[in-house]
Amino acid sequence: MALGSILSSMRVRAARASAAALVIPILIGGAIPASAAVVSHAMVPAVGSHVRYQYAGDLQTRGQVKFNCQVPGRRPLLCYGPDQIRAAYDVQPLLAAGITGAGNTIVIVDAYQSPTIESDLAHFDAVWNIPAPPHFRIIAPDGLTTFVGTDPNQLGWSAEISLDVEWAHAIAPGANIDLVVAKSNQDADILRVTEYAVRHRLGDVISQSFGEGETCMDPELLNRQHRVFAQAVQKGITLFASAGDLGSAQPTCDGKSVFKIASTPASDPNVTAVGGTNLTADAASGAYHSESVWNDEFGAGGGGFSTIYERPGYQSGAQQDSSHRGVPDVTYNGDARGGVLAAWSDGCGIIVNCGPTGVAFFIFGGTSAGSPQWAGIIALADQKGGHGLGSINDSLYDIAGSEEEYGRAFHDITAGNNACTVVVCGISVEGFSARSGWDAASGLGSPKVATLVDLLLSKDGEGRQQGEGQRTGGE
Repeated sequence: MALGSILSSMRVRAARASAAALVIPILIGGAIPASAAVVSHAMVPAVGSHVRYQYAGDLQTRGQVKFNCQVPGRRPLLCYGPDQIRAAYDVQPLLAAGITGAGNTIVIVDAYQSPTIESDLAHFDAVWNIPAPPHFRIIAPDGLTTFVGTDPNQLGWSAEISLDVEWAHAIAPGANIDLVVAKSNQDADILRVTEYAVRHRLGDVISQSFGEGETCMDPELLNRQHRVFAQAVQKGITLFASAGDLGSAQPTCDGKSVFKIASTPASDPNVTAVGGTNLTADAASGAYHSESVWNDEFGAGGGGFSTIYERPGYQSGAQQDSSHRGVPDVTYNGDARGGVLAAWSDGCGIIVNCGPTGVAFFIFGGTSAGSPQWAGIIALADQKGGHGLGSINDSLYDIAGSEEEYGRAFHDITAGNNACTVVVCGISVEGFSARSGWDAASGLGSPKVATLVDLLLSKDGEGRQQGEGQRTGGE
């Protein structure tokens, strides 16, 4: 298939995306029982919304700055590597103290596969001098689907895999990683492998960089999903999910338009939902300058209110806007204008010519970048605390209830909104504005990791371990 056809197909898919990892290439040197019959929509991968590709130069040798896009003014899109993100969000003090996530396992749920993920992770680690994870396993409970690189859907999921694996590892380099892949991105297939991961307690924290409008998921599957998330909480597993990349909107269930609704699995009260910001940090040192809600021609940070779940107890003091569950809970850098670099080679020869080495680095954006990095943060906390924290939502909102603790643990995002514009959604969808404290555009804010970890550990044992979430009208 021609490059133009691939990009056109991916842009058509992108109009239906609910959490998108936006990618711009940078070249370097060149068996679970089947479920009962239900209506099964596809979970859209956190990849592909308004895809942009731009050559940004070869690997550089200027210390912490590795690529030209890290130099302000050199390229239209600024980008960050692990050094800058670790500095901006205050991860580095923990790493310097030997807190790397060692002894813990991050579970990443995705679909299809990436044939190059092991070599891509090795290239990523080599560029930033990051040690390989102690153990990296690819687990396909239903078997691996044969990879077809000319299928835009599969290609997009392979990009998602690179982003998720590499950036969970960048934040928690000492943690094990289990990549658990479904045979497709159908709801039932992804749910089955999630159930497998929870049933076997593969890890201490699970990252989910995908979603869809919560009313688009078959009610039977939605109930099963809620039950397995409650089981995960009971087992001491922390759950994260991306809140979406179309602001307050999600694609309609037929994929023909958009509507104002929250994304599942992020809207489940047992999940910590992650929104998206535009991060401004020093291009070399990573020193934090400011953040605002991500909202531009690439998309906007997801957020809004559930129509399925009532407002959980942990949100009662933080949001009085609705009697329903609000998302996101927290946020993180997500704008491609300041996206993160990751190695992804499955597109070589299809999207770009990668030269003789067959390796390419891309700039990634989208709320999908935040979920695996938050998973990495909790792996650090789990190591420091000596055990899995389980659900952290009660503790997050408890921290926010103290003005002193809140200021120490979070960057409170007070600028911007997550309305979906005509440019992104085809129609205008009213969103929510950032303000002091929790809001449906940026949640509680982005993390000051070193302090947040200590505060989470100080509240260890205070959080709910029974599974949260009353459905509207009862269940």
